[in-house]
This record gives sequence, structure tokens and C-alpha cells, in this order.
Amino acid sequence: MYGSTNKIIPTAQSVTVRLAGESDARDLLQLAALDSAPVPTGPTLLAEVDRALVAALPIDGSAAIADPFHRTAALVQMLELRAGQLRASTSTSSAPSVARRARRFARAVLAH
Repeated sequence: MYGSTNKIIPTAQSVTVRLAGESDARDLLQLAALDSAPVPTGPTLLAEVDRALVAALPIDGSAAIADPFHRTAALVQMLELRAGQLRASTSTSSAPSVARRARRFARAVLAH
């Protein structure tokens, strides 16, 4: 569902996961247009490759949006893991296991 075979993201590129701010509104609007999807509302995580926005996921668990001209499935999974961490931050019993899974996933993505 996320990404096409047009572009491959090499591991040598810089990947950033962060919360969206007000200054990201234009980029989110463009990404939503590329994906033919509505612009996310509420707190949203972003995945950037070399400072270019390629995927976004609302923390509330709503559907992700992604650039259809990039392979973004692994990035969306990373966003989902981080969103899960943020949602579980009030529950101390589940936070460590989510953090451990996120670290393992990040290592696996960066190793390829």
C-alpha cells in the first residue's frame, strides 16, 4: 500500500522521525495531495529522508499518508512504533517492550 518501486531509499541517507510543527503545514498539505488523502489532524509524526517529508502518521492511530514515489513501508512501520510508544507513555508496563521493539526495528532498517 505504501510506496512504489520507483525509488529505493538507500541506508546511507539520513532518516528523521519527529513531531510535526506549525511550520510543516505546507509540506503536509503537499504530501496529502500526492497520496490523494486528507491532511492529518492533531499531533502527527513525520518521517523525513534527507530533510524531505515522505510519510506522516497521526499519533491517534489514524491512517498514515506517504509519498507514492518512494518506498515508505518501513518508514510507516517506524512511525507506527513511535506512535505506539507515545500512546503508551502513560502506561509504564508496556513502554519498555515497545521501546525495545523500536530499537530492534531501527537497527534492522539501518543494517540493510
